[in-house]
Amino acid sequence: MSLRHAALGLLVEMDGASGYDLLKMFEITMGNVWQATQSQLYGELNKLTAEGFIEVASEGPRGRKEYRVTDAGRAELRRWLLEVPPKIVRRDDVLLRMFFLGQVEPEEAAAFVRKQSAGAERALADLTALEGRIEWGDDNLSFYGRLAMEYGRRFLAMRADWYEWVVQELAERDAPKS
Repeated sequence: MSLRHAALGLLVEMDGASGYDLLKMFEITMGNVWQATQSQLYGELNKLTAEGFIEVASEGPRGRKEYRVTDAGRAELRRWLLEVPPKIVRRDDVLLRMFFLGQVEPEEAAAFVRKQSAGAERALADLTALEGRIEWGDDNLSFYGRLAMEYGRRFLAMRADWYEWVVQELAERDAPKS
């Protein structure tokens, strides 16, 4: 995912915002999908301004700048949305470790999987609680944000179910043979 396109998209949806406003909205809407630090986001805003994709709409006290997307920025967002094939991330640290769990004692492998399972269950509970605190509206950000959040809930539920299956598989494999 591109931080620049995430920033452009939020700026379009918010019809302009300051860097601080954008960072807060980024954390609320996309924090579970893509994380960015303040310095990364402000650096990207500077690049987007230099490239003509956004412009400073107004400046306030203490150097506060409010940005808005230019026509070139809207065209870039549209190009990225419709023409650039999404990158499917194929790296998964847990699955990589799963390949090598045979290098530790069976009890350690099972403990590792149970720990991951508990983490997935906590993350699912946190996401469900977050969803309950959001005041969903009829705007695009609410509608599509809710769709993305549902993906996260379903993914975490699948992951927790898979961990449970793995624990059972490990138990069967390590059960004494009669």
